[in-house]
Amino acid sequence: MPDSITDRKEKLAGEVLNLSRNTLVIKLRFMDKAISMLDFVPVEIISGIAVDGQHVYYDPLFVLKAFSKKRTLPARYLLHMILHCVFQHFWISASVNQRLWDLACDISIENTINDLNIQALEHPRIEEQMKTIERLSSKVKYMTADMLYRYFSTTEPSAKEINRLSALFSADNHSIWYHKPDEDQNKDVIPKEPIYEEAGDTGEALLSKMVILNGISGEEWKEIARQMKMDLESFSREHGEGNGGLTQNLIAVTREKYNYTEFLKKFAVLSERMKINDDEFDYVFYTYGLQLYGRMPLIEPLEYKDVKQVKEFVIVIDTSGSTSGDLVQSFITKTYNILKTEESFSTRFNIHVIQCDSEIQETVKITNQFEFDEYIRNMKIRGLGGTDFRPAFKYVDDLINCGEFSNLKGMIYFTDGLGTFPNKQPNYDVAVVYVEEGYNNPDVPVWAIKLVLHPDEIRGIKS
Repeated sequence: MPDSITDRKEKLAGEVLNLSRNTLVIKLRFMDKAISMLDFVPVEIISGIAVDGQHVYYDPLFVLKAFSKKRTLPARYLLHMILHCVFQHFWISASVNQRLWDLACDISIENTINDLNIQALEHPRIEEQMKTIERLSSKVKYMTADMLYRYFSTTEPSAKEINRLSALFSADNHSIWYHKPDEDQNKDVIPKEPIYEEAGDTGEALLSKMVILNGISGEEWKEIARQMKMDLESFSREHGEGNGGLTQNLIAVTREKYNYTEFLKKFAVLSERMKINDDEFDYVFYTYGLQLYGRMPLIEPLEYKDVKQVKEFVIVIDTSGSTSGDLVQSFITKTYNILKTEESFSTRFNIHVIQCDSEIQETVKITNQFEFDEYIRNMKIRGLGGTDFRPAFKYVDDLINCGEFSNLKGMIYFTDGLGTFPNKQPNYDVAVVYVEEGYNNPDVPVWAIKLVLHPDEIRGIKS
């Protein structure tokens, strides 16, 4: 009878998936919560197997065929989908190029699983996968989805190459990631095949463009990723060095995103400025006076208002390495554009821009917008030597002692590398802005504020 055959297939496939889940729990104890998060739902209309953050949708026949082909495949497919959730691969921008994003996610996941080197997760394609990953690693610094996506968006591989790589690295059906159930009458329908929409968003941090998929928020999975990152350190000896891909992806997904604009405004100082203070103006008495005495209001608006303005500031550029060239100019321009906004920029100001590697290479004092525009237009990078932060701090201290600054609010030190900080805390706020294409977490003294920005963020590419 058809119904009894269908029930038997679903029961057997469900047992295979439960066995696979138990295998993962035993082999990956630091992932126990992530592994137990998903419910199994048999759906014959789907092609293969898929995940949406809450459920694993599977074609029972697909699961049974995979188990029959190689007993380790269902466990590998399940871990592949769990890692999609942990790394939040389906909370993405609507403008993403779906073909390239799918490919980048699958390569990142398969590389992570291969790094774990667990026999219970073996796959016939591993050897060929590793050869491809070895070639990619010479071009992509970290095998995370966003970096692979940026690489593919730049190199624009052919459709034939995309199909070849997809066949080599894919495991699950991603159609559900882009499915919008609220637009359909039947909300349980899942497309059998991907419906791709081409797009051109190549900016960094695509994972930060969170859209809700089937009412699911990514915050719970992000918290699981944080916990996994901590637990992984406890189990690192057991797994040796075979967790590089997992570590990279966990750092990427748990990395805090910084708003450079908001940060810079915190360096503002209070300054009295000619501007109507609407917060302290009583319109009732003002209009009553006009009605009673004609043109004689009972109260005049206050002319002065305390607003946050930047008057004295220091920008130090580390010219020792890759922070040279257009990246430096982009950072200066971005900083200037934030500073000159109406509420945070004084008409007259005292800003010093210092170029320094292991010693001071150039200092420029800027006092108005015209001088800033001229500096940006004619700026040249000096130095390209070693990295030492101390000369810049000493130079600023000397300026303060000479009376150059009356109320220096802060210094921003823009660098791409590690250097030596002064032992003594200065009498002004210090922020060290690291430009980093990867996910390193450099140390700074306790008295300094640290920001880590990607080059795309500095260049102003919207993410």
